[in-house]
Amino acid sequence: MPTPQELADQYLAGAARLRAAVDGMTREQLLARPVAGRWSTMEVVCHLSDFDLILADRMKRIIAMAAEVPLLLVADEDLFVKGLGYHTRDLEEELAVVESIRRQMARIISGLTPEQLQLTGNHNKRGLMTLEKVIGMATNHIPHHVSFVMEKRKALGL
Repeated sequence: MPTPQELADQYLAGAARLRAAVDGMTREQLLARPVAGRWSTMEVVCHLSDFDLILADRMKRIIAMAAEVPLLLVADEDLFVKGLGYHTRDLEEELAVVESIRRQMARIISGLTPEQLQLTGNHNKRGLMTLEKVIGMATNHIPHHVSFVMEKRKALGL
């Protein structure tokens, strides 16, 4: 079982990985959809920014409200991409949100005890989830989506 510090370090590394994946892309390239049926790179970045907030909220609820086994609400990524103007948003702002959230949460995670990693929240679709599982989901979220950004870069000849 990884220590809280190891989990925090792995989680924090995602912000730099995302920034590196989009480095040097023009606005036109960010908004392009070179792979049919897939989001643009900007939509991927905004999705990650929005869902980092949601995942951080879930982690904080589990830590702060442990005695209540807090409710963790589902979020529909498709509704977010349709309704939140992803192509009108600013890349640097979105990256800054991810970096800020991840720095703050990494500090919180690193201060946890191993026992706290087993605290649970009740996701309204997935049921009981440990804090460790939510941290793992958040940690893996950026690498999962960076692979799609790399696919777009390749399709754009970058």
